[in-house]
Amino acid sequence: MTRQTHEGAVLVTLAERDAAEELAEQLLEQGYAPCTVHRDMYAGEDDDEDVDWVVEVRTGPGGAPAVMDEDGLSALAEEYGGFTHVEE
Repeated sequence: MTRQTHEGAVLVTLAERDAAEELAEQLLEQGYAPCTVHRDMYAGEDDDEDVDWVVEVRTGPGGAPAVMDEDGLSALAEEYGGFTHVEE
């Protein structure tokens, strides 16, 4: 379901750095920007291996907020074995 709010970012969480960077590149080619990739350690985890990679997407093609295409981004995340979350 697409969010009705026009604020925040869509966070695409993936287990592998390579997959996150590949997805970010694909999204940039499709007109999403910025698409930043960063590490997201689980709360309370001290082990560097217990890390997910997050692609932060704020703006979709044509300048629309990325949250307006949460369904499409969620489908892409699932193709890469990940999931989305809206940061408000």
